[in-house]
Amino acid sequence: MDLQLLGLTFVTVFVAEIGDKSQLAAIALGGNSKFPTAVFLGCIAALLTASFLGVMLGGGVAQLLPTRLLKSMAAIGFTLLALKLLMFGDAEED
Repeated sequence: MDLQLLGLTFVTVFVAEIGDKSQLAAIALGGNSKFPTAVFLGCIAALLTASFLGVMLGGGVAQLLPTRLLKSMAAIGFTLLALKLLMFGDAEED
């Protein structure tokens, strides 16, 4: 196992998850629940499932398409999302 990749993945996902909607939902559920352990285990199961699906789908797509094409598609997708947020971000607040 590549420990450097393991550490990089942990740090990346950990930082990406701080303050997102799922964490806020976990805080709300945990604060209103008599069984915070159940909320914790549910959160773990959900994150593991989502991560597993992402890795499996990513691995499958990576075998079908060349890496350069995947990186280009990701770059174009993120650019389009950024432009949408910059140009139309205020319009969705109505």
